Amino acid sequence: MHLVHDDGKIERVGRIVETEAYRGPQDLAAHSARGHTPRTRVMFGPPGYAYVYLIYGMWNCLNVVTTRAGKPHAVLLRALAPVSNLVDSSWGPGLLCRAMRIDRKLNAADLCGDTLWLERPDAGTPAPRIARSARIGVGYAGDWALRPWRFLDRDSPYVSTVTASVRNSAITAFPRGGSRSENPVPPSAKKR
Repeated sequence: MHLVHDDGKIERVGRIVETEAYRGPQDLAAHSARGHTPRTRVMFGPPGYAYVYLIYGMWNCLNVVTTRAGKPHAVLLRALAPVSNLVDSSWGPGLLCRAMRIDRKLNAADLCGDTLWLERPDAGTPAPRIARSARIGVGYAGDWALRPWRFLDRDSPYVSTVTASVRNSAITAFPRGGSRSENPVPPSAKKR
């Protein structure tokens, strides 16, 4: 899927290449494990809304609320491959939000609206090869940290855990453009 943000001046588009699932409130890695709070209110609402929050006092992160109201499940968007008007680094959830100009003003945004939304890529776009692993940075969550709920496009150099040399090689070979189709990844730059 593509994530699109139209800020009224520029429509930025990125292909989602990395996510993490959170199944609160039992999932100790989920913010909703701490219960219904002003911060997590959106997670307890209906699906299809943005949950945007601040971490480390400087990075916004975007989650998509995914399950019926009262069941606080969400998917964190961790990385995007540039599709259109996305020129800043977009690997890692904080960089993704900075590149897409997403901040807490978009918390609770309807993802079926006209400012921030998800859309299918053009017909004929090849399906990604999906890999899965444990989530990143949630070691404090005990057994929940081991759940293989991180999903990624195993061929994308924009995944947050790709080495800088592989990413830089791919970006140099195929500079980010302004078209609606994602830049191809050279075979030599694919993550193994």
